[in-house]
Amino acid sequence: MKKTALVIMAAGLGSRFGGGIKQLAKLGPSGEIIMDYSIHDAIEAGFDKIVFIIRKDIEKDFREIIGNRIEKVAKCEYAFQEIDKLPEGYSVPEGRTKPWGTAHALIQVRDLIDCPFAVINADDFYGKEGFKLIHDYLVNQMDDNASAFDICMAGYIVGNTLSDNGTVNRGVCRMGENDYLKEINETYDIEKRADGSLVGSDANGNEVRVDGDAIVSMNMFGLPEKFLDTLIENFPAWLDKNGKEMKSEYLLPQEISGLMQEGKATVRVLKDRDKWFGVTYAEDKEAVQKSLKDLVDKGVYPSSLF
Repeated sequence: MKKTALVIMAAGLGSRFGGGIKQLAKLGPSGEIIMDYSIHDAIEAGFDKIVFIIRKDIEKDFREIIGNRIEKVAKCEYAFQEIDKLPEGYSVPEGRTKPWGTAHALIQVRDLIDCPFAVINADDFYGKEGFKLIHDYLVNQMDDNASAFDICMAGYIVGNTLSDNGTVNRGVCRMGENDYLKEINETYDIEKRADGSLVGSDANGNEVRVDGDAIVSMNMFGLPEKFLDTLIENFPAWLDKNGKEMKSEYLLPQEISGLMQEGKATVRVLKDRDKWFGVTYAEDKEAVQKSLKDLVDKGVYPSSLF
């Protein structure tokens, strides 16, 4: 069977979680963190190894809280996203402290990946279905020799991805034939109004309505190995255009969208009915703890994962 890897992006600053390292917050009934559930589901689905993208300054805590445990049940490797990891001839603009984004994070795993892989955020709970869908696609459907990159994405119903404690930003998908993605529209500050309608704003600040059944991207993609080489090749041109902006980010969804528009990638949307949840705000913690306990009580997960 074709090998597969799971890449977990865990280098985020966690700025909206009270300044703490939200990826390491204990939320499960036995002290599990959200990543524990993702790793459990990935191993169950058949992924062969786990690659963590972290920052050097959280490495010690990260290994103590999760890495040392997971290494007992799965092959684990580490990549480090640092702001000064740039192509030769480029330097960090004076005053910039913001990381370079998710596509830059993925570049750091190139030497560790030799097979198709899935990529997820560390602080999101995706549910079992997404891992099964993507693993099946990577192993049985992905065309490694296609002229355009053959990419898949877990697509969630927007209503299953909201927070009760504040607005959320989501990539709202416009679908084409046979569940292929046509476009992702970044929609900001989505909230549910008293009448049940969903309202957000576009990149220009204009109010937009969001269909409650709309499919959104939660940064859960299945990608061919060679895709990483294209991210590396395109990064210098992106830096030339955007690198002097203090808050600019080299983002995976935007790069995938650009390749789609150029006819260099297709994205098959695998519709996922699971409820997503995460700790976007500190106030989300209690609700996530309750949701995880409910899943354990229902037998979806054992009381102790590892």
